[in-house]
This record gives sequence, C-alpha cells and structure tokens, in this order.
Amino acid sequence: MDIKNVIRSRPGRLIAAFALAVIVVIPVVVTGSASAATTLTVAQALAAQDGRTATVTGYVIGQPTSSTTVLTSNYTADTAIAIADAATETSTSRMLYVQVTAAWRSSFGLLTNPSLRGKQITATGTLTAYFSHGGLKNPTAMSLGGGTSPSPTASPTPTSTGGPYDSTYYASAIGKTGTALRNSLHTIIKVQTRLTYDQVWEALKDTDQDPANSANVILLYTGRSQSKSSNGGGVDDWNREHVWAKSHGDFGTAAGPGTDVHHLRPTDVSVNSLRGNKDFDSGGSAVAEAPGCYTDADSFEPRNAVKGDVARMILYMAIRYEGDDGWPNLEPNDSVSNGTAPYLGRISKLLAWNELDPPDAFEQRRNQRIYERWQGNRNPFIDHPEWAKAIWG
Repeated sequence: MDIKNVIRSRPGRLIAAFALAVIVVIPVVVTGSASAATTLTVAQALAAQDGRTATVTGYVIGQPTSSTTVLTSNYTADTAIAIADAATETSTSRMLYVQVTAAWRSSFGLLTNPSLRGKQITATGTLTAYFSHGGLKNPTAMSLGGGTSPSPTASPTPTSTGGPYDSTYYASAIGKTGTALRNSLHTIIKVQTRLTYDQVWEALKDTDQDPANSANVILLYTGRSQSKSSNGGGVDDWNREHVWAKSHGDFGTAAGPGTDVHHLRPTDVSVNSLRGNKDFDSGGSAVAEAPGCYTDADSFEPRNAVKGDVARMILYMAIRYEGDDGWPNLEPNDSVSNGTAPYLGRISKLLAWNELDPPDAFEQRRNQRIYERWQGNRNPFIDHPEWAKAIWG
C-alpha cells in the first residue's frame, strides 16, 4: 500500500501507525534494562567465567584456601569467602570463590566476622578464576542479602571441649591452672627427641608442607608457597627462622631450643633477616615482601593469619625451657628491649594474638607431625589455646 495515499485518505490510520511504533519500541528498552540488572545465582556465575562484570547472590560457606579446600571454622584471613546457592553446600565445585579486597575486609572477612557463615550476601565484580577456581574478583559492591552491611564482630576467645590426648598425654595437667598447670605441662613436653640442626631442614619440609602442593612448603611471614628444594642462603631462598630469636638467651643452634621445630619455621631469607632478633609487637612500616607484616626499630608484627601461630610458639618455648636441663630459662615479658636476655615480648600482644587467631588446620596438622614423626612432644597451646590465659592471665 502507498503510504502517501494512507496519509491523504485515512488520517486516522496515521495516528494508529505511530501508536503501533511506540508499542513496538517500548518493550525493547524495558527488556534491555532488566537484563543489565539481573542478579546471577552461583551456578550461573560458575558457568560464566569469562571476565564479565556481574552481580551474584549466595550463602557464605567459608574461607577458601585452595581450589579444593574451604575452611568452615578457625578462619585464618579476611581475604576471600566461598558462597553457594545453598547454605548447606559441601562440594567446592558448586561454590564461587569471592575475593575480599581491603575495602571490604572489615565487614566481609571471615576472620573478623565469623558470624557471616550461613548468611546470604550479594557481590558485584569480575567473573574470573580465583585460587584456580570459579570466582568473582575485584568486587565493587558487597552487601548482605537484604542490602545492609554487617558490623564487625569480635573474634571469640579460644575455648576447648577436650581433645584426644586429654586422658593420656595431658592427663596430669587436666583441671589445673596457674603455676600448677605450668609445672605439669613442662614435665610433659620436656620429654622429646632432640634433632640436629641439619635434621631441621628435613623436618620443616614435612611439617610445613603446602597442603595443596606436596613439593612446596608454606613460608611463615609471607604465606608464599615455595619449592622445598629452594632452601638455602640466597635472597629468594627459604631458611630456618627461629621464631624465639636464638640471641634471646644465646642458645645457638646446638640440639635443644636451637633445633626445636615447634618454633622453627620456613621463611623467606630476606624477610627473616629483616625480622632479625626483634621482639613481637604491633605497628611500624609495611614489609614489602610480606604483605600484612610491619616492622620498626625494635619490633616485628606478623600477618594476621599467623599471629596466633607466633604467639603459641613463643608460649610453648617458655613452658618447655625452664632452665632445668642446661638451657636458659626462657620467659615472655612486656618489653621490646630484651637484648640477649632470655626474654621475648610483648606478652600482652601475644596473648591477644592467641585469641585473635585460633589454631587452624595447618597449625594442628603441624603439631601432629612433630609429635608423631620428629620430636614426640606437642605444643599444648595448639591443643588447648585457653591454657595461655589460665597460666598468664
């Protein structure tokens, strides 16, 4: 039909034509807007790992630490969360790993906010692999399911409901506090096999093995996974760090406190050198090679994920070495100016860190390996972190 004839002979049809055009155009605009605002499920996000920006809603399951491991308690960091379409999900293949960058850690990190587990959250970010697993990185928005942000909650005081060694290894210590508990634990843990300093290399390759890569160890201060064979004195090698600095009591590396793997850990050579024999405290300048660590002229602060580990190693040394077997009587105090005296501080920080960072699976496994394969004794503060308060108040 000639459109000119329609305009001349049927003016009413022209109005109808314009109305029809409006009807056709409007749905196109609305449909496009709805698509942009759609929130994906976790399953949809896992199927769309192509670098797009998307909003995803799911339930917090725990803290991912490898492509197949998600912690559901005893969290070690605020840097990532795993979410799923069901709060009861147990398969990591159906979980989305969400990076929690610095801007969101105080509200959405599980170390700071353990009560987030099981709650629904919504996050907007880039759909791309994280921990070599389906993920969402660089979030630009995060909120609880209802759109409100949670308030940080204090980490719980470590408690214990008993353990498999309470009726055997710790039998003489159960129920005691203060000096009586201290004396009993000393008697128990001083019975041990002493290693040579050369044996420490092999012990650390076993005790600090990366759970996700059996060829590597995890370095204490950096958290880096590094080849077991790269140990030595080179700048990027790892070496044997005395967490209780051996100059604090001048015990050297002879068999005894200088070779006790309960406080010896693999560390980056240059970071180990930077820590030196400093006491432990909070604050200072950021350590470039060890994110989350800080240092100043007389102290060193480890990253949050190992603050409790450091504290429990120091407390172990204080109980194990009481000056009755030819070695110095080691004791924590609240100073950062201890020099070569057999003291190490600050005890107030160590006790706080023990509560801030409860024992995790890696630390518990390490304790078990030392007991079963190397020294035959245990760190009691890993098995019972509440004993630190029972002894030092």
